Amino acid sequence: MSNRINAQMRHLNMIIEEGDVQCVVNLRMNRNAFGRLCYLLINFGGLTDSRYVQVQEKVTMCLSILAHHKKNRVTSHDYMRSGQTISAHFHEVLRALLKLHPLLLMKPTPVDANCDNDTWKWFKGCLGALDGTHIGVHVPAKDKARYRNRKGNITVNLLAVCDRNMNFTYALTGWEGSAADARVLKDSLTRANPFKVPQGCYYLCDNGYANIQGFLTPYRRVRYHRDAWGNRASAPQDYRELFNWRHSRARNIIERAFGLLKKRWSILRSPSFYPLDVQNDIVLACILLHNFIRTQMPDDSFEQDEDDFGSPAHETQQEYISTFQSSNEWDNWRDEFAMSMWNNNR
Repeated sequence: MSNRINAQMRHLNMIIEEGDVQCVVNLRMNRNAFGRLCYLLINFGGLTDSRYVQVQEKVTMCLSILAHHKKNRVTSHDYMRSGQTISAHFHEVLRALLKLHPLLLMKPTPVDANCDNDTWKWFKGCLGALDGTHIGVHVPAKDKARYRNRKGNITVNLLAVCDRNMNFTYALTGWEGSAADARVLKDSLTRANPFKVPQGCYYLCDNGYANIQGFLTPYRRVRYHRDAWGNRASAPQDYRELFNWRHSRARNIIERAFGLLKKRWSILRSPSFYPLDVQNDIVLACILLHNFIRTQMPDDSFEQDEDDFGSPAHETQQEYISTFQSSNEWDNWRDEFAMSMWNNNR
């Protein structure tokens, strides 16, 4: 027993004590960030030491599973614990992580008149971008038809919103892969605890959504995606092409955020064998960890970025958009917006 305990401690120390390189490779965060995460999980998530397993080992087990999509049996061998112990502590840490969402989900700030960023300065009042992405899941055979997306894969449709710094500000998961993006957004706006858009602000989104107040989409049947611009060297020919070009550059932030999220957490790249509700919790936990790493590790090897993103802002009383119907008024506002871009560009 003494030899086994010593071996367990050597394995844990090899990951979190020997240097930041090993810690980042195994847990996706350096030792300093790992210590701060454990502090949050203890003081705000309610995570405690058990009789034989300390908090640091519990968190290490969970992060290893999320980062490398390790199966229970493999993790059991690595940590020299029973499969039951691994499973129990994984779920315990997962529940603690979800309790941190008030701390780790960022509050967006709109682009103001003083913004000098060439990508965002055109979109005064913009809060960020939103889109949907599909996460592979395992479901019972009787439910596979509902979860099969248009590409034939069994997935859930994740709606996520991020700010200009690639931090997630809202996420809704659980919808079947067959559900349209617009349907998922509509559900998020009508829930008991809805997704809110303050008056005078908006998000950038693609043409999978309607161009309605609070959600600014590009012009249809006008070149938009980066590959369309890359194949044609000519500059934008009119106000609609200029608007779509700048819209595409800014909205690309949500695509980069999805790419970084799946790159960092391998468990999101292929279906896991947990119950569906646990798989949805895993997606949300990975999003919270993404935000935590972005704020705690400016020199993240997965995404080199030296900007200081600060801490989440405090909630303030605001008026929110309450109607979500298509209107000529919003389409006309987009035309005026695009024309002003075109006139200022000439």
